[in-house]
Amino acid sequence: MLLVLCVDLDDDLGRKAGVETPVVGREAVERAAVALATADPEDSDSNVLFEGLHIHDDITDERIEVAAVAGVESGGVAANRRVGEEVDTILAGLATGEDVRALVVTDGAQDESVLPVIRSRLPVDGVRRVVVRQAQNLESIYYTMKQVLDDPETRGTILVPLGILLLIYPLVELAGRLGVPGTAVIGVISALLGLYVLFRGLGLERAVDESVARARSGLYAGRVMLITSVVALALFVIGGVSGIRTLDAAQAGAGALTPVDTAAAFVVGAVPWVAAAGVTSSVGRITDTYLAERFRWRYLNAPFYVLAIAAVLHGVGAYLLGDVGLSYMAVALTVGTLLGLVSTLAFAIAESRSPSVPEPA
Repeated sequence: MLLVLCVDLDDDLGRKAGVETPVVGREAVERAAVALATADPEDSDSNVLFEGLHIHDDITDERIEVAAVAGVESGGVAANRRVGEEVDTILAGLATGEDVRALVVTDGAQDESVLPVIRSRLPVDGVRRVVVRQAQNLESIYYTMKQVLDDPETRGTILVPLGILLLIYPLVELAGRLGVPGTAVIGVISALLGLYVLFRGLGLERAVDESVARARSGLYAGRVMLITSVVALALFVIGGVSGIRTLDAAQAGAGALTPVDTAAAFVVGAVPWVAAAGVTSSVGRITDTYLAERFRWRYLNAPFYVLAIAAVLHGVGAYLLGDVGLSYMAVALTVGTLLGLVSTLAFAIAESRSPSVPEPA
């Protein structure tokens, strides 16, 4: 028996046409193909289904069945696993004693990545890739370009760098009239273009969009974490400036410093402010979890851990610079260790004796 298997790896049948898969039988596949073509006439998966029907009607010298299987929108391993499960369902429902072979119909190499999954379940006689023929004329090219540029992601990827490049000449001319060196303008534009390409290449735009969405949600929801994060960022910047000033003062007093002394001087100047930033941020997060009724006693460890680490770093850094003696460093190390241990034990005991609360999502 030959099974004509139409593969829709990204589940356009379910997402666009609302068709549940697997679909087995000529009439059912035809209805699914018509539903998908009606929902999205430009979707190539409808051509896959019609090609499967064409193969089914064209082969008359052996028993044949046509079916359609789908993966998931995200693709990858999850899509392959779902296709395998649907193939198992089809084979279980055929109820035939004959050996079943498959002829796989796809619309491209992406869908063909599922072939090893299908081959693990039944022999594959061949693969039919459906290619839609288009008229190669000016109207077709214009329509294709229009469709590509209508996609926001493609439009941003192509038009933004092109626009920046086209702005180079007029901006250089304007800078020359204003007395600004043209090389500086080219350097700035090149830097902007490089940052944009790097941004797109690393996929950071989604992370930024998600961060902005979280910040907007926190602003409207009245989250304390939003305010404490801004304060913590300011304290962190102040810590960096303080570390640089401490380093400059150490170099002015002792001349050239070794790499270890340089790091120690920066740490001594920066660590109090950075510790304050860490405590502020953790207190804001603890407050939000308490207001959201997701509080855990162990969350209170965070500010104590920050203080313990700050005490250790400050003690070691000050000792390396010669500002304090060995006894001070020993006390700092002991205090930092005890602070972390005591807070861990205390809050663990408190949590074990408190009523259980569902874990936050």
